Amino acid sequence: MSTNCTGKSENIKKCNCTYQGCDKKGKCCECLHYHLAMKQLPACCFPADAEASYDRSFRKFVEVCHTRHGIQ
Repeated sequence: MSTNCTGKSENIKKCNCTYQGCDKKGKCCECLHYHLAMKQLPACCFPADAEASYDRSFRKFVEVCHTRHGIQ
């Protein structure tokens, strides 16, 4: 995957990933491809407290949606 990202400076302002060692921070395309390959969603799909758990699983996403939004 390319390390060039023309939107990185704008993306980084919106990125809520708290994982310090992340080399994909601000590179949304790389981040999304990485997490989907791992059967996960990126940090930006989660509220801050759920993101902090580093559980990026689809299961966690559904749990958060169900708990916070009453989605079943």
